Amino acid sequence: MTVLVDELREYPHAGLPLRLWCHMAGDAGFDELHAFAARLAIDRARFQGDHYDLPPWLRASAVALGAQEVTTREMIRRMHGPRGDRARRRYGRVSPDPPMSRG
Repeated sequence: MTVLVDELREYPHAGLPLRLWCHMAGDAGFDELHAFAARLAIDRARFQGDHYDLPPWLRASAVALGAQEVTTREMIRRMHGPRGDRARRRYGRVSPDPPMSRG
């Protein structure tokens, strides 16, 4: 599995104390992503269903531990979970589910 981090971006309207952060996701399941997050001392409760939000200092630590830096678009295309599945279908990397037969 590869752990991915996208670029730091400002989110001024998120209503959080931090305005600048990035996302960390995995491309092949969540168990290894959770283990990587634990190495960064990130509480599992911060998991957002398919990713973790990271402030700048945790992003730097993730990269130092081997996370791959990618664009947000590339992350969405590669990330594990429903969001990644939708992006791959949209970009033609995975064929959509076949239609159900009306038998």
